[in-house]
Amino acid sequence: MIAGSRIALSGMGPPLVLVHGVGCDLTMWDYVMPALETRYRVIRYDTLGHGETPLPAGEVTLQSYADQLDAVRLELGLDRFALVGFSMGVPISQLFALEHSGDLAGLVLMNGVYERTPEQIEAIRKRVRQARAEGTQTLVDPAMDRWLSPEFRAARPDQEARIRKRMADNKPENFLTAYNIFAEADPWVVGKLSSITCPTLLTTAENDPGSTPAMSQAMATAIPGARLEIMPGLRHMPMIEGPNVVSDLLLDFLDGLPRDSKAWG
Repeated sequence: MIAGSRIALSGMGPPLVLVHGVGCDLTMWDYVMPALETRYRVIRYDTLGHGETPLPAGEVTLQSYADQLDAVRLELGLDRFALVGFSMGVPISQLFALEHSGDLAGLVLMNGVYERTPEQIEAIRKRVRQARAEGTQTLVDPAMDRWLSPEFRAARPDQEARIRKRMADNKPENFLTAYNIFAEADPWVVGKLSSITCPTLLTTAENDPGSTPAMSQAMATAIPGARLEIMPGLRHMPMIEGPNVVSDLLLDFLDGLPRDSKAWG
């Protein structure tokens, strides 16, 4: 446990921090680790209220999650590092980057939402209300439809079962707290991304129904010099359904980042 968080370290090289999505934990990156850890010191951690990291007492906001990321990197002594945020990890990473852009060698925002319509936000709020009334298991079946393609679910029921178990293992109140923060994340970052100055890659999956290519395009337009790549044929969990696609994309971006004397590269 570092800074109150469960953390996993592996590999050698420049430091790379991975931030997972809501309802998941650090193990969601397992299938891209063999490629990443051959070139980078990869740091994964459970975000607040997920996996083995507790949810702190009192009010918890998106800032709390960005502060957790800052606490982890300070405890590890990371002066400069690359950062990858997925799904809810995107607004967490955006907020951190807005405050610490100079400390980032590079930033990847993967399968993130941005400038959601009132209808899209209300759809998430409705899921939260339903889950509070009927239990968090009501979120699982619709999530599988959004997260994985029918073909992958048919071919790899073991992987779907693994994701379902991870979601079921979440403490309901922790899960719903995080989900509600995710629903209300836009005002924290929308309209502010022009302040991000580090090299940035925007990516999502072609068939992701929630974190759409149009949203990634909007973020890429807002961040000076950002690059946009769309992963073909995948949905919301590309690191599970297409780990080689994700690994190749990340390594292509990370390997091309400038190396400097400020503890990165």
